[in-house]
Amino acid sequence: MVICALAGVLVAGCTARELPPFVYPGPVSVPRPHPKPASIEQAALRQSRAARAREANQQAATARSPASGTVAQYLQGVENSLRNRGLMRIEREPGDAPFTDTQLTENFIRIALYDEYARQGDDLVADSHPSYLRRWSRPVRMQVEFGASVSSSDRARDLHNISDYAARLQQASGHSVSVTPSGGNFTVLILSEDERRAIAPRLAELVPGIPASDLHAIRDLAPQNYCTVFAYSRGNSPEYIYAVALIRAEAPPRLRLSCFHEELAQGMGLANDSPHARPSIFNDNEEFALLTRQDELLLRILYDPRLRPGMTEAQARPIVREIAAELVGRGE
Repeated sequence: MVICALAGVLVAGCTARELPPFVYPGPVSVPRPHPKPASIEQAALRQSRAARAREANQQAATARSPASGTVAQYLQGVENSLRNRGLMRIEREPGDAPFTDTQLTENFIRIALYDEYARQGDDLVADSHPSYLRRWSRPVRMQVEFGASVSSSDRARDLHNISDYAARLQQASGHSVSVTPSGGNFTVLILSEDERRAIAPRLAELVPGIPASDLHAIRDLAPQNYCTVFAYSRGNSPEYIYAVALIRAEAPPRLRLSCFHEELAQGMGLANDSPHARPSIFNDNEEFALLTRQDELLLRILYDPRLRPGMTEAQARPIVREIAAELVGRGE
């Protein structure tokens, strides 16, 4: 993951999920269930609906370029490879990965109070260094926007998943999080390869004063980076006021859902990764695809009123240790 500080009007925290290059192994055959017998009227109605759905999906498919098709094949291969190796697990509380309050404390410090990358010009370079606590003070309102290439069925599924996840983020953190049709401050963009390259004008509307380097970073996103999030604060403030997450429309279902879980949680303020965090989505090893119980506790700690935005590790550590002991001790 990447977190970077920018001078000027806006300060941005940005993260990007990245995997090494992967050779796509070929298409995947998905079995379809056989339909149950039904009346002629019901069958005709279903056929009509199916025809309309096929037409809409065909229109979406034809809107995608050969480059987008190549990305879709690549990402399907990524998901297949990870799952075949036993990764991208979906257990909330796996029995083979217990953790203590000490581990929870150290994981929080590394994930919430350190940056893994720094910006040098328009580039992000590995440079692990201490940072400070960042989070939202105002309610988080997630607004989902789709590119024209996204089919109606995918839109319905994505909206359902993001709405459910927003409710879970609110429950875990205790901070107000919801999905809104317009006027949001945390925009989730689901775009194809070509749509992403043309999104700069819309980004400038969503985040007034967005640095040109961030526009270039999203436009030139490498195929290995299959989702990313940028969270912004005003000046040197540690309180976020805008966030933009980019999810590749070509991502297959499990990979797509894991992007929602990780990027939206990181946009809440858990911006770094740690190789020691387990079970957790904040770990580059991709063992877990969805938010775990430990991740929920990290969010709870982040938004605990005993902590304040702008705290350093030295200021936050004794308080984090106290909160972690309480949470693990009472089995939350």
